[in-house]
Amino acid sequence: MTMEAFASSVEKLLGHALAESFVRLGELTLVIRPQAYADAMRTLRDHPDCRFEQLIDLCGMDYRDYGEGVREGPRFAVVVHVLSLTHNRRVRVRVFCPDDDLPLVASMIDLWPAANWFEREAFDLYGIVFEGHPDLRRILTDYGFIGHPFRKDFPLSGHVEMRYDPVQQRVIYQPVSIEPREVTPRIVRDESYGAGR
Repeated sequence: MTMEAFASSVEKLLGHALAESFVRLGELTLVIRPQAYADAMRTLRDHPDCRFEQLIDLCGMDYRDYGEGVREGPRFAVVVHVLSLTHNRRVRVRVFCPDDDLPLVASMIDLWPAANWFEREAFDLYGIVFEGHPDLRRILTDYGFIGHPFRKDFPLSGHVEMRYDPVQQRVIYQPVSIEPREVTPRIVRDESYGAGR
């Protein structure tokens, strides 16, 4: 089955759950409506024409300032890559979180247990909440960490720094002591450079 025929088959199968689909660089991308995300993913896993039995990757995305700030629509998305060993096919699925203030989508743990740590990572780094996740807590940052470091509005220097205090003989947290600065490379332009050679 060609990629175009497969894409058409999946579009018919998902129906109104599908907001958009396109083929780029030989890969099919499906954009799923958030309210239909769980059902659409179950269909992709269980339907005999799909059989995407393996979740390869799941990550968060922050589309703030995407396309030089001209992009309209929700800010946060979850991107999932699934693999069908039965049909030797891969599909990328993207679902946008409808609320930027509380980005929330359904958890995929019931369908693919491998989603567990991926969803925890997206929660930790982007603040995306996965409804139905049994143990949604930070996985990469410290328990007392404030904010979500992969959001595009998170400061590069962070909010706090930690250091070992020899007097107290323990690690302490304190406000960042690095002064913010703009690093702009110095460019020297010599209009006559290379002339007359």
